[in-house]
Amino acid sequence: MNKKFLGLVLVCSLTMSAFAQSKHGWRGPNNDGSYPDTGLLKEWPATGPEMVFETLDAGKGYSSPQVVGDRIYMTGLNEDENKEVFNCYDLQGKKLYSTVYGNPWKDSYPEARTTPTVEGDKAYVVSGMGEVVCLNIADGKILWSVDGGTKYGRKTGNWGTSECPLVYDDKVIYSPCGDQTTMVALNKETGEEIWKTKSLGDKSGYVTPILIEYKGKRQIISMNEAHAYGVNPDNGEIEWTFDDWGPKFTGARKMWDNITPNSALFKDGKIFFCQGYDLNGFQLQLADDLKSVSLVWRTDVLDTHHGGYVLVDGVIYGSNWLNNNDGEWCAIDWNTGETIYHTKWSGGKGKGSIITAEGLLYCYDERRGTVALVRPGKTFDVISEFRITKGSGPYWAHPVINNGILYVRHAEAFYAFKLK
Repeated sequence: MNKKFLGLVLVCSLTMSAFAQSKHGWRGPNNDGSYPDTGLLKEWPATGPEMVFETLDAGKGYSSPQVVGDRIYMTGLNEDENKEVFNCYDLQGKKLYSTVYGNPWKDSYPEARTTPTVEGDKAYVVSGMGEVVCLNIADGKILWSVDGGTKYGRKTGNWGTSECPLVYDDKVIYSPCGDQTTMVALNKETGEEIWKTKSLGDKSGYVTPILIEYKGKRQIISMNEAHAYGVNPDNGEIEWTFDDWGPKFTGARKMWDNITPNSALFKDGKIFFCQGYDLNGFQLQLADDLKSVSLVWRTDVLDTHHGGYVLVDGVIYGSNWLNNNDGEWCAIDWNTGETIYHTKWSGGKGKGSIITAEGLLYCYDERRGTVALVRPGKTFDVISEFRITKGSGPYWAHPVINNGILYVRHAEAFYAFKLK
């Protein structure tokens, strides 16, 4: 091979690697609840998959584990429940270290929410009070910390900051909202500000932003109390906003906080958002220049509370909000928004979180702690299920699949199960 050509290939490869999004972020490598594992069990024993470990020392939290190599990283509260901690485990569930990194939300539901994003030898977290922190994953040492809540005049709803860091290029993204800015990019090596957007004047949602690519361009997509919006990832320019929540909210939106806890789904230029509390869901078409969006369809069936949703073979799957304690499981056509089904999960189970791997759905009921393997299709077809019985409070942590292992959390209880 020509040496000059080889050199060009190497430079391009290094450039692409340096300017890529972290693959160890919120809800899997593409931030969409889809995990790449294959060769997984197609049904489980009556008692559930074989347990690898069980530990009760995770500390209270709703965040998910992040598995990288032979280590597991997860946030929680300390024993006094007055600080957030970064925990590191080995693959057998032994805790290797625990580092205090920030302050929990001081009001309702103070449990740790931020799932760590790991990039190289560093992890990034955001506390319930808006502290953005970088840690060395080898020993948990804090490398830098920025009190983003104070610095940027953060404005939140009733549950503080519930954001997992988006890490790409040389940047860490945080969304304080408020009167100064909506979103900021910090240098991932130093914590110094790289850019900040203009303010949209609203409170933050509880959303982790996603980074998308379309027509050769990239954009950060997120949602706050009053706006869905797209941001240029290089300079922080807000390139479009959308605030048409539908006729039900015309003129009345400011009467209460729109509660927006779910990251968007993106595919082929189309963006899907849905939120609980009867905010319902909608799909947007992103313009070819990424400067505007248009409404494609709405759904009044799927309004996920905070359990996320997944796209499998042209169908969106998730649960809806009937009230804070109950909901149905739903399937919605990606192209049309038409309802395929909405149904209760039998046996007193309610709404919950959902992920997917190898074409099957993994559902985690937030009321009773039931974990189910579900076949996609025209009905909510449960293949196998078992219960998580230890831990406290609601079952709100999203499950994770890594290297054939299913990781499930219930506050201080943390489990791993073999899926192969």
